[in-house]
Amino acid sequence: MTTAPAAATTGIPRSIFVLAVFYGGMVCLAGVLGNKQVSIGPLAVEAGIFAFLLLVVLSSAVAELHGRAVANSLVKFGFIPLLFSMVLSWIVWFLPASAEMQPENAAAIQLILGATGRIWAAGICAYGVSQFLNVYIFARLQNMPGRLLAVRGVIASALSQIVDTLIFVTIAFYGVFPIGQLLVGQMIAKVVLSIVLVPFLIVFFVRLGKRLDA
Repeated sequence: MTTAPAAATTGIPRSIFVLAVFYGGMVCLAGVLGNKQVSIGPLAVEAGIFAFLLLVVLSSAVAELHGRAVANSLVKFGFIPLLFSMVLSWIVWFLPASAEMQPENAAAIQLILGATGRIWAAGICAYGVSQFLNVYIFARLQNMPGRLLAVRGVIASALSQIVDTLIFVTIAFYGVFPIGQLLVGQMIAKVVLSIVLVPFLIVFFVRLGKRLDA
């Protein structure tokens, strides 16, 4: 007697299961990577953008494979690992470091985990608005001639990342220092990275999803 695959037994397509697990991991990792500023040629950008671009690509891929409603559900469930990672970061930050830990290592991890409430609030707001916006734009562009998967992905990603930058930088840093130059630089960097990376990534994940469900 043969055993039915787990996905068939639960009624959950394998593509949703795999992409959702990946999505949850990227939600948690984005905040950690964002502690480092990286230079890519003339562009300077916080490294969390790479995880956020993957979030955009994954939600778009799910919208392409299973529809806008399922993709919106993915974004909603993404708040769970995001909030839990915040709480755990604060708990670990408050706990005293072991006496055996190197002082420089203890200071470094405290700096990374000790983000202010304003930074966390900015991240939550930017995540929610930009991800829902990305799914909305991507789904609305399905009527484009030939469906043009890569082009739709780039347009949705670029516009949602512009909004993400506006929300995050304004909430996190307005009144702390002039944010005009930071806004422009981050927007340009994110749009360029969306154009360069998203077409290949979204085609890959949509094809992967179809292969998993075949």
